[in-house]
Amino acid sequence: MMRQLLTSLALALGLAAPAQAQTDVARAALIPGWQQADGSHVAGLLLDLAPGWKTYWRSPGEAGIPPRFDWAGSRNIGSLAPVWPTPKAMDQNGMTSIGYPGDVVIPLVIRPDTTGRPMQLTGRMELGVCKDVCVPATVQFSGSLTPDGRRDPRLVAALMNQPLSAREAKVGQVTCRLSPIKGGISLTASIAMPSAGGAEFVVVETANPAIWVTEAEARRDGPVLTARTEMQHVDGAPFALDRSGLRFTVLGRKHAVDIRGCSAG
Repeated sequence: MMRQLLTSLALALGLAAPAQAQTDVARAALIPGWQQADGSHVAGLLLDLAPGWKTYWRSPGEAGIPPRFDWAGSRNIGSLAPVWPTPKAMDQNGMTSIGYPGDVVIPLVIRPDTTGRPMQLTGRMELGVCKDVCVPATVQFSGSLTPDGRRDPRLVAALMNQPLSAREAKVGQVTCRLSPIKGGISLTASIAMPSAGGAEFVVVETANPAIWVTEAEARRDGPVLTARTEMQHVDGAPFALDRSGLRFTVLGRKHAVDIRGCSAG
């Protein structure tokens, strides 16, 4: 576990250092989008990757580099939330990374500070891109967001390409059993749900970004999918785990499922 933790931390630290923009590998463009009936604005970030290159999801797996955003310089932006399209589980040197094998559009749901005033979105994204090697890249993008924008089919497709909710996937009881281990916590989740198709892969996330989560071992026994993982604080400090803040993403051949929280098991 510690070896995997140090490997991922090394990747993350490499990304945190000043990164040169890999303009020959990754480019970014802002899709201005449109205003919704509730006053929020849907825009999109198009990541255009060179042929054969891939990039990572919000939770990139043990072999991936987590993406980071900086919105400094934006105007009249009250809140902004990326809506990540369904990723794929990808083999990377014997480990599994989670991400996108090619170009991807990431929708952005934005609320203005002041309704009716122009919005200017200026963004910088640090991301990992991989082919034969993995390198950190930096892309920048900017544009004005106006209420009269038109729906873009690429952005609409990305909004539709989302995991099913627990209700849509007919998920039943979800329980988590926690056990102390040296330096952390072992978690075993039991998820009552129909198969998502093929060999299911489970990504486990916590509400605390300082908690490192190992790749889950998943197995199915009839109607129950079981996922076991281990967690450790990146500083080696003790920590409490809030079951309601856990998030499970099940990736299957037919579809993906987004599950929030679990009860004691």
